[in-house]
Amino acid sequence: MTDFNLDGLSLSELKQLEKSVARAITSFEERRKAEARAKVDELARELGYSFEDLAEAVPSRKRSPSVAKYRHPENPELTWSGRGRKPGWIGDALAVGKSLEDFAI
Repeated sequence: MTDFNLDGLSLSELKQLEKSVARAITSFEERRKAEARAKVDELARELGYSFEDLAEAVPSRKRSPSVAKYRHPENPELTWSGRGRKPGWIGDALAVGKSLEDFAI
């Protein structure tokens, strides 16, 4: 690999070099993906399939919806599973001294 003396470059030259390197990396990655896709397509054809047929055959992992563990005392349609960010009504209630057990289903 060629050694570069980056100390002698101006800021604008360094920024241009950075952009050029980013484009080269993107181009390289795209070429590698195209090569991989061609190999996969070829192998799939040898086995009597198309890549699209095989890509559709991969089952996707589906998560079951989480079960509500907490319910708003005045509006039973407002629930929370205990996962993720706390809803505002839970945060407000905790701020005034209530506990999560007060909202448990």
